[in-house]
This record gives sequence, structure tokens and C-alpha cells, in this order.
Amino acid sequence: MEKKAKRLQGKWIMRTSAVAVSAGLLMSGLAACSKGDGNDAAERHVLRIGFMYSNSDNEQYLRQQFTDGYELTHPNIDIEIASAINYDDQRFEEPDPNKPQPDPYEKLKEMINGKNPVDVVVLESSYLKRLVEDNLLKQLDPLIQESEFDIEDFVPTVIDGIKDAGGGSIYALTPTFSASALYYNKKMFTDAGVSPPTDNMTWADIFTKAKQVAKGEGEERKFGFSFNRWSGDPFWDSQTYAAPLQLKMFDNKAEKMTVDTPQWRKVWNDIAGLYQEKIVPTQEDMNNGGGIMRKEATTSDAPVFNPFQGDLFINNRVAMMIAGYDYINELARSKDYSAKNPKVPTVDWDVVTIPTFEEAPGVGGSIYLSNLMAISAKAQNSEDAWDFIQFNNSKEWAKLKSRSTYEMVSRKSFLKPKDGMNYNIEAFYTLKPVPPQDITLEKLYREKPNLYQVQQFAQPLFQEVLQKKKSVDEALKEWQTKGDAMLQKIKENPNGPLDPIGGGGVGIDVYGGKG
Repeated sequence: MEKKAKRLQGKWIMRTSAVAVSAGLLMSGLAACSKGDGNDAAERHVLRIGFMYSNSDNEQYLRQQFTDGYELTHPNIDIEIASAINYDDQRFEEPDPNKPQPDPYEKLKEMINGKNPVDVVVLESSYLKRLVEDNLLKQLDPLIQESEFDIEDFVPTVIDGIKDAGGGSIYALTPTFSASALYYNKKMFTDAGVSPPTDNMTWADIFTKAKQVAKGEGEERKFGFSFNRWSGDPFWDSQTYAAPLQLKMFDNKAEKMTVDTPQWRKVWNDIAGLYQEKIVPTQEDMNNGGGIMRKEATTSDAPVFNPFQGDLFINNRVAMMIAGYDYINELARSKDYSAKNPKVPTVDWDVVTIPTFEEAPGVGGSIYLSNLMAISAKAQNSEDAWDFIQFNNSKEWAKLKSRSTYEMVSRKSFLKPKDGMNYNIEAFYTLKPVPPQDITLEKLYREKPNLYQVQQFAQPLFQEVLQKKKSVDEALKEWQTKGDAMLQKIKENPNGPLDPIGGGGVGIDVYGGKG
């Protein structure tokens, strides 16, 4: 959990704060959101804002990102920051692997139900449904109607995702979201005489096109598709690919493996075929010529500095690739650099929606809702809490937030391509998001830390499939058998050390960068 929390904090820190604007602009542009001049000290209020994770180092960032603008235009409000898990408490403790890790959800409930409950809670989508089911949040629909707060301008898939978690009702709003799309290289399709991808294509359609444009050998190989920018790992690609299908490795009690099934076999066969036919690049391909210095085939044979050498899409070697909205920044930088250095390639690109499965139509959007704002059912200052949520989700604030090139704003009217660029921005938010990981699964991993080791068998078995030493059926049956044995050992000893099974290693951390 601590690694996951650090990863979440890293995501926060990467984002550009939209409040780094002048006080004059804030005062003029957001005056309509203010509830009064607040000059009377007797009318001062305390508004408590709760976050899942925090510490003394990032409180300033949280204030810049979420509360400074509100305090500036509401001088009668004093903001207090609270957190469910504060890592200052653990910073100087001696690490103890046998010490139980705190249950994030239970800590979240304590923050909401404690003696001094928070008024507003800022959370990610994976916790929203459970909080709603436990009646810990206030329904916002009546407040939206009473205040005539405009939500028609919100991205439909964002609202749909929120309603799905709330049983059809709205219990939170978010000013921003993260999203991905399928980037494609226009020239590679033109050169191959193949029509480029379009929105709402299936995975089968995309894989067919990928095979049609792939060609060449060695360092000149042109690949049809890549699941991401940097990692060519077949097993983790299969996890990304299958996310909308919500396949499970084991049952809800973590007692029986569930990988020897037709759906798992289809996923592994699809991914293995792409690697065996060299339609997608391997990690070796991505590392091939990975230095930033490269010799051009010129008479001078002089090395050319190329800061984008390791990016196969920018270097016109991958025809289609899944990447986040923030990748547009990298593409813009590469274009600017190429204009000054003609020997460095650039790419003519656009985006379409991520492919979908026929079994899960319309689902495939990698939309991540991490800044959901909700009102605690026990809020002591629910009036200001709703005002705070309206402020952060207003059109005025969206206009300022829209300057970010790392996240997208939830209001459609401010979603526009980056200055001077033209691309299909709707591709990032057209599809319905993949549901977040089940909280009960997270609880299983927390109660049985050794569960992560069940994945240890998958990667070497997948490699044997690629090397044609085993069929997919044989590999999945072996994973099922070894996994069942491992689950039995974990059931008998949830936290203790485990002996390797069948020569396998131990320890895979799904939060360590690929999970």
C-alpha cells in the first residue's frame, strides 16, 4: 500500500498546478463563485478537506491544487487539511515486515466518521462505490437541482462513471480526469496503402491493420502496434489488453485459480501471436540503438543528437500506440526540435478511441477519476462543502484548469486541442471507462500479502509460449496447477515465508511500475 501511495503522490506532483495565476485574475474571474465578502470575523467558518494520503511535504501542493483559489475568494473560510493515512507517522519508524499495514478503507471511514469528521473528501474512483454503499457520503443530486448547478457541460463518460459508482445517482464531482487514446502515424498508413484506424474499432480490426502495416527487419523493422511507449512485456501487455474483460486470476476467496479458461486462452493467444509475428516491439526492440547519439547515413557520418531516440512512435517505427493525453506534450516538443534539427525525424499523427471488445461494447476508455470531491454524510459544514465543490467544478475554474496538458478538464466546453494543433480530442473521452479494481480484491491482497507471488509463474510461462516450448493451453494449465498449490500454502500461512513451487522465484510487486 505504501508503494501505491507513493505512486499516487508521484502522479500528483507531476501535474501542473492550475492555480499559479495572478490574484487579480482569480478575483475577477471567480467572483461569481464567492459567497460574500466575509469581512465579519464572527462569520468565519472552518472547512475540513480530507485526502486519502498526505504528509507534511505535500500539504503545500494539495493546497495549491485544491484550496488556495477557494480561500482567496472566500476570506471568511479557513481550510484545514486532513488525511486518512499520514506518512509522517511512519517516516521514522523502523521497517517491520510483520507489522500489519493499515487498511486504507478503514482509515478513510475513520476520517469521515471520527470525532472531528471532514466536510469534503477528495478520493479516487475505486473507493467511491463502497463509500456510497456504506452511506458515508451525501447525495449531490438534490443540491445540484436546488442550486441549478450546470452538469450538462460535463463529459458524459465522466458523469456516467460517477453514476455507475453511485447506483445511478451523483455522490461526487471531479474537475479533471486522466485519459488515454490510440495514437496513429498517418504517413505509415499512407505508405502501406492501408486506411488509417477510426473511432470505435474493435481489437480484431486494429490487429488486422497492425499486421498490414508491419514490415522490414532488424533496426529497420516497422511495427504495427504497441500497448505503451516503453515496455514490451507480453504478460503485462495481456493484462492491459484484457482489462475491459475484468478477468480474474483467482476466485473471491483466493483459494482457487481461474486462469485455465477460454477467455484467458484467447487473450494469451492474441498477445503471443502479435509478438511471434513481430507486430509489436519487444523490450529488446525498444532498447535497440537506445542511445541519444546516432550516426546518420551521410557523407560526414557525423553523430546526430536525438533526444527522442528511444521513442519508436516518434521515430516512425510504430504505426499505432496507446498513450495518455500528456503524450501530446512530447509530440509537440519533438516537432519543435525537428524544425530546428531537420535530421531528427518528426511524426504526422492523430488519435482515435482505444479499441473495444465485442463482449464489452463501448468500454475501453482509460479514464481515471482521481480527484472526486464528495461531501461526508457527517459533515459539520455541509453548506460550505457544497460551495467548495461547486467552485472547483465551475466553468470559471475549468477555464483555468484547461491550461494543464497533463489532465483533462471535465467540462466539454473547455476541452480543446493544444494551441496550434489539430487532433481528434474527443477520442480521449468518448468511451466508457473500464471499472476500477474491486475493493474486495485489494482487501485480499492486503490480508494475504503473499498473493502477489501467484503472478510469479505467469511471465516465465508466457516466455516459453513465445519460444514455442509450450502451447498456450499447456502454459495456462501449468499456471493453474502451480497457482492452486501456492494459494493453498498462502491459506495455511498468509504472511509467512513460502518455499518456491516448481522452481519458481518469489515476489512480484504489482505496484512497482507494471501493475
